[in-house]
Amino acid sequence: RNCAVGNRKGVFMFQKLFRRPAPLTGPVEYLIVGLGNPGSKYEGTRHNTGFMAIDRIAEKAGVEIDRLKFKGLCARAQVGGKSVLLLKPSTFMNLSGQSVQEAMNFYKLPAEKVFILFDDISLPVGRMRIRMKGSDGGYNGMKNIIYLSGKDTFPRIKLGIGAKPNPSWDLADWVLSHFTEQEMKQLSEVFDHAAEAVEWMVNGKNAEAMNRFN
Repeated sequence: RNCAVGNRKGVFMFQKLFRRPAPLTGPVEYLIVGLGNPGSKYEGTRHNTGFMAIDRIAEKAGVEIDRLKFKGLCARAQVGGKSVLLLKPSTFMNLSGQSVQEAMNFYKLPAEKVFILFDDISLPVGRMRIRMKGSDGGYNGMKNIIYLSGKDTFPRIKLGIGAKPNPSWDLADWVLSHFTEQEMKQLSEVFDHAAEAVEWMVNGKNAEAMNRFN
């Protein structure tokens, strides 16, 4: 009899520890988007830095970005005490706006509440820069997002991937190359900073985030 009671308690504790978290309810307040290219061919490449950064945000929030919706993979999460949707477009970089626009329309979110994380060759590895609005800067993913939405007021976090080591290198070859082991260590710290910056930004502390991380 005592054994049976003990077993029931053990089962209960196991279920309590490993129970899936309750699904989030209420409206999505912010859309957090990481840009990249889908498929194993592009995993870990410089052009997928946005994907890697948003994966770190998901990890810290205790969720997996594995739900297929809005022409991408997404997950609901709590970030900085706010209800957000984490999104990785599956449209390939140049058509990222299709995925972003669908999610924006569904949740009726203005551009100011849609944060975009992506790679930037003008910044060295280990650096990031926050901007609250602006042109696409020649970045095709942002170009498509701005074109389809008609807005350029998307807050963005640019993640440094370094300039081409040689001017003769083809840009596409460079952004689709892989990081070195040392660069990955530097990126890991930057991803933590990006996750922290997003927490500040969803709480309206944009100036503080820019002052701290730019």
